[in-house]
Order: sequence, then structure tokens, then C-alpha cells
Amino acid sequence: MKKVLITFAALAMIASVTSCRETEQKTEEAVEASVEATTEAVEDAGEAAEEAADAVEEGAEEATDATEGAMEDAAEAVEGHDDAAH
Repeated sequence: MKKVLITFAALAMIASVTSCRETEQKTEEAVEASVEATTEAVEDAGEAAEEAADAVEEGAEEATDATEGAMEDAAEAVEGHDDAAH
């Protein structure tokens, strides 16, 4: 009976060590997956920020061009009005 108990205890110890190793491996895999997902998310956010900056810059250039055009049109209108008045 004593041998049976010792054998059972040894088997239980082996099973617990194996279980701990599997848990450790699963934890490492989960951490690696999490790091990879975080890295991808940061890269995606960086790309989105760059695209937004480009869009803002393009919008500012278009607004500047439109303002310049409006100022030129206004100047021409004033000049035409002055010419017509004289």
C-alpha cells in the first residue's frame, strides 16, 4: 500500500510539472501575440496620423490657392470698377 501511495504521489508531481510547463508556454505565446498585435496597432495608428497630416496639408494648400484666387478676382474687380469710374 505504501508503494502505491508513493507511486501515486510521484505521478501527481510529474503531472503538475508538465502542466506548469504547458501553462508557461501558453503564457509566452499569449504575450508574444499581444506584443505583435500592439505593434501592428501602433504602426496602423502611425500610418493613419501620417495620412491625416497629409490631408490637412493638402486642404491647407487648396484653401491657400482658393484665397489667392479670390484676392486676385477682388483686385481685378476693384481695378475694373476704378477704370469704369474714370
